[in-house]
Amino acid sequence: MSLVTAVRDYINRMLQDISGMKVLILDSHTVSTISVAYSQSELLQKEVFLVELVDNISKSKESMSHLKAVFFLRPTSENIQRLRRQLASPRFGEYHLFFSNLLKDTQIHNLADSDEQEVVQQVQEFYADFVAIDPYHFTLNVPSNHLYMLPAVVDPPSLQNFCDRVVDGIAAVFLALKRRPIIRYQRTSDIAKRIAQETAKLMYQQESGLFDFRRTEVSPLLLVIDRRDDPLTPLLNQWTYQAMVHELIGIQDNKVDLRSTGKFPKDQQEVVLSSEQDAFFKANMYENFGDIGMNIKRLVDEFQQIAKSNQNIQTIEDMAKFVDNYPEYKKMQGNVSKHVTLVTEMSKIVEERKLMLVSQTEQELACNGGQVAAFEAVTNLLNNESISNIDRLRLVMLYALRYEKESPVQLMQLFNKLASRSAKYKPGLVQFLLKQAGVDKRTGDLYGNRDFLNIARNMARGLKGVENVYTQHQPLLFQTVESITKGRMRDVDYPYVGNHFQQGRPQEVVIFIVGGTTYEESRCVALQNASNSGIRFILGGSVVLNSKRFLKDLEEAQRMTRPSTTVL
Repeated sequence: MSLVTAVRDYINRMLQDISGMKVLILDSHTVSTISVAYSQSELLQKEVFLVELVDNISKSKESMSHLKAVFFLRPTSENIQRLRRQLASPRFGEYHLFFSNLLKDTQIHNLADSDEQEVVQQVQEFYADFVAIDPYHFTLNVPSNHLYMLPAVVDPPSLQNFCDRVVDGIAAVFLALKRRPIIRYQRTSDIAKRIAQETAKLMYQQESGLFDFRRTEVSPLLLVIDRRDDPLTPLLNQWTYQAMVHELIGIQDNKVDLRSTGKFPKDQQEVVLSSEQDAFFKANMYENFGDIGMNIKRLVDEFQQIAKSNQNIQTIEDMAKFVDNYPEYKKMQGNVSKHVTLVTEMSKIVEERKLMLVSQTEQELACNGGQVAAFEAVTNLLNNESISNIDRLRLVMLYALRYEKESPVQLMQLFNKLASRSAKYKPGLVQFLLKQAGVDKRTGDLYGNRDFLNIARNMARGLKGVENVYTQHQPLLFQTVESITKGRMRDVDYPYVGNHFQQGRPQEVVIFIVGGTTYEESRCVALQNASNSGIRFILGGSVVLNSKRFLKDLEEAQRMTRPSTTVL
């Protein structure tokens, strides 16, 4: 079952048995959960006439006793307090309380004590404590995502909150899928180990009964890994549709905000990009930029044909047919203009920032050796007036990750040039990245130059030539997925938690990246699932990254650790 289906099932069960006019009350987390899985028109069909945030409801005193209130909230102490205040002087005729994760006994007692007027009809747990952006890709939208980078010695209370949120999210995914997994983690990551152990404690000790589902022949696998094992992928420019939109404009909960990019009509300032609601996007989300242009041209041609036939209305039957098809026509018109707008906007950014030039060097740094040529290419781009500050920073980071051991002198030269060319550059940020995610900290074979099989594969790829120079990079996750599929994942690099071991090849695998996923990685998982290898992969992370967000997290973490570190 896909995650989107699981969330939709929960929403259906929440709304279908409550007849009459309803108000749906959400918090800042559950509003994302609902919005990616259910459209506004679908909510209207379920007689939901108002959707409100719990903060706003708490401020208002207006009585709405004709409405039934359906609350769907995370079971946080703040939300329980808000509900208790609501129940003390109820505004709605009925209260139906649904929580996205496990309630504590004390929370249930507190709610019962507050319900003196007996307006609460039901209290249930529906485990949708995650945002299912695609059928096999989820995020938790953790606000302080940079906390995962803090060293173990800096352990603020906020880091425990981060871990708790991640454990809650992972637990909800497995409760929604009705599975209890075997758990493994990346050995070199303290935070991955901590989250894996706390998840195991919850599933096998504290809530053992709840997770005691009917056993499958082979247990599913949960693999917890650290973003810093592959710092390369979130730093690269992207050239496939979904990943590119997120990199150049930004996607939040399957919505793209175009307000800052230009003057668009009101109905186009925020557009939805969902593989569940948009057939063109579903067919093209993993295609490269060149093909997207061709496919959009075909879409425009189709639409023009339909528009032309609509102009030819001569009889009453023609008119009736046009009216019947009008909603579909308007929907297609909106869809065509949305995709044309996005591709036009991205083409403009690519041209302005000279991204084809930049990206060619990025891909060379990520995929091919040759330190002398790489140094020359990066130096030339740093000197190029057309290259933006963020692109200069990314190029130096990519060079540093690749050649940190081989060319310290040239690296220093690049640091100095970067500092002189980019006024906003924060000193020591590249060095901080190396401290966080340098070669000594990583488990995986990021550049395919440690493991004999990877070296052979890279040579073969070099001999065959590359189909597209801009999309030759494959994320490290590709190797991870392959090693799971072939049963080659080494216990020494990815130990098991506790005494629960994998017997045979798993058929379901959830890979959780602490620190965030990228759309390039979700594409890799989707293509693997489409190849029918007999294993279904689900990818999840604390956030969905683009290079801007990754660099922001890096800066935040550097700021928090600065007193105890020496900056070069």
